[in-house]
Amino acid sequence: MDPIIKVENLEKHFGDLQVLRGISLDVEPGEVIVIFGRSGSGKSTLLRCVNFLEEPTGGCIEVDGVRMEAAPRVLRARREQIRQIRMKAGMVFQDFNLFPHLSVIENLIEAPCIVKKESKGEAREFGLQLLDKVGLAEKADEYPIRLSGGQKQRVAIARALCMRPRIMLFDEPTSALDPELVAEVLEVMRDLAKEGMTMMVVTHEMGFAREVASRMVFLHEGKVLEEGKPADLISGARDERTRRFLEAVL
Repeated sequence: MDPIIKVENLEKHFGDLQVLRGISLDVEPGEVIVIFGRSGSGKSTLLRCVNFLEEPTGGCIEVDGVRMEAAPRVLRARREQIRQIRMKAGMVFQDFNLFPHLSVIENLIEAPCIVKKESKGEAREFGLQLLDKVGLAEKADEYPIRLSGGQKQRVAIARALCMRPRIMLFDEPTSALDPELVAEVLEVMRDLAKEGMTMMVVTHEMGFAREVASRMVFLHEGKVLEEGKPADLISGARDERTRRFLEAVL
């Protein structure tokens, strides 16, 4: 089976600062890849490059058959490729990013109606199914200001799923939540993993990684320092820097 995501020699510079230094990583369909590492190691930048919220400086990314080389300019044909990638790879951010002036269900149906040209009726029906899936069916007509942080993040997951992606990217989805709200978000992510959703997850939730991840990838100073199955990596990391980090977070 061919990888659904291929990252080849990925580089990213912000001016003189090089954040990603030749990262290569394949993700198979149905895998859950947990990416972890110290602050500033390039974890979030890697995810943002996968769906081109950040334009890579060098290398190549392929998402579900759409292959993109790093390029200095965004041409019209390239914009269409980026649009295709973003429809295939839904993303959930640390800070929810819900539209405050729209109700929960309006947040969900905005992109399907505008980007995919779905009818409001079709998008609403699917959106309500997804809200039920994340345990928030009764919140469809509420506004984000009336939701807890955990509820907002579950709405954000449902919103990403409304585009029917083949891949989900999670950028520290629980780091902005109070501890008592973390479990409800992780439960939704566990359910997605059980259903076979391909996922790349930046997180320090090692319990989730142990239980759900197919592989863990440790980034250090913009490089993949070590990767492996959770049980192998947590109990027997080869590199001292990986071991020190795991000791600090476990």
